[in-house]
Amino acid sequence: MKSNLTRRAVLRSSSATIALPFLESFGFRRFASAAEAVAPPKRMIWLGMGFGVTADKWFPERDDTGADYKFPSVLKPLEKHRKDLSFVQNLMHQYSQDGHSGSTFWLTGANRYAIPGQSFHNTISVDQLAAETLGKDTRFTSIQLCAKGAGSDGHGPGLSLAWNRRGKPVSGLDTPVAAFHRLFSDESTPLEERQARLNEQRSVLDTVMSDAKSVGKKISKSDNDKLDEYFQSVREIEVRLSKEEQWLDVEKKTPQNPVKEPGESLEGYEEMGVMADLMVAAMQVDATRVFTYRMPVDSMISSLGAEMSAHTMSHYSHGERRDVSEMRDIHNAKFLTAFIDKMKDSREADGSSLFDNTTVTMGTNLFSVHTLKNCPTLVTGGGSGFTLGRHIHADNKTPLCNLWLFQLKGSGIEADSFGDSTGTLEELSIA
Repeated sequence: MKSNLTRRAVLRSSSATIALPFLESFGFRRFASAAEAVAPPKRMIWLGMGFGVTADKWFPERDDTGADYKFPSVLKPLEKHRKDLSFVQNLMHQYSQDGHSGSTFWLTGANRYAIPGQSFHNTISVDQLAAETLGKDTRFTSIQLCAKGAGSDGHGPGLSLAWNRRGKPVSGLDTPVAAFHRLFSDESTPLEERQARLNEQRSVLDTVMSDAKSVGKKISKSDNDKLDEYFQSVREIEVRLSKEEQWLDVEKKTPQNPVKEPGESLEGYEEMGVMADLMVAAMQVDATRVFTYRMPVDSMISSLGAEMSAHTMSHYSHGERRDVSEMRDIHNAKFLTAFIDKMKDSREADGSSLFDNTTVTMGTNLFSVHTLKNCPTLVTGGGSGFTLGRHIHADNKTPLCNLWLFQLKGSGIEADSFGDSTGTLEELSIA
């Protein structure tokens, strides 16, 4: 039997030497005999905070670098994990000029004015580039989580952080209930009916493509460019349909600690904890290896008793607005602390933990108010080979995309550059 069999092939094989449920429960990327050493897969997670931070409280002092830095006061809940995380200061996107763009370019680093005559342009986000490699053998290529209602920076309903290769937004799951059913609920519709439904969708696509190609012979170059973009969208749908078909007869697996269906009324801080549980459970069964989570801000501070909008809070100076901003930072730290605990407690088949094989970034494109320099950035997890436990202050005008490129390469993804990167932020690999 070939050693590079796909998951689907192994599912249909009677000669696999390791029980399939055991392997899937612990997230193996490839299958091997008991005599072969198989490393757990790499995973990548981006947690987007939105609306900046309480700048003079969130960061360590800029000259207090290395391992013995004074831990920031509003992040005290995270100090128990200080040896397992690193602060990276002074990163930025050179093209970010609009404080109201929020998280739009956080994971892309794109120049919105790159195309003459257009007021908006975006490119693929780092998570989606990672997913093209890490998501090949999982049921879901990637999972996008986000807050219900307004996006985490106030711009648009239920927006995720992800952007596809055409620079178009990728839809997200905006409630724990939606995420739960997507990840763990088995389809009750009979297999034959689901197959017929897929065939019907494919038939509709074939008809649409045929009609579009006939139109393409009669239109201008400008319209042909738009039509080509449309074709790319259809191809993406075809890829998703093909993957869905591959997994039609594969039962969804149960994680080590089965999760119950969340309540419909979860919002804010409580919602964040459930989303963390769902991400851990999904990694345990290897449902996906790439996540983005656009964390709530409006509903989060409201759930903690604040009676103001996230936008109002972000324009703090002193008094109640500043108090709410600091409260938000403290609870984001509590959230990440609990998330790290859960990943450390979840064991892989080789004895390592989910934490050892996962790269987690918590951050935002916004420093404070409308300032876009020095993007708040925390990295943790052992998936990309970081030297953790340090405070790093990068050189002026260091692209945030240098960090994204470092993470891609460290996670085994071939990439010569990403966004406006100029290198791979080598400071992260210096002990």
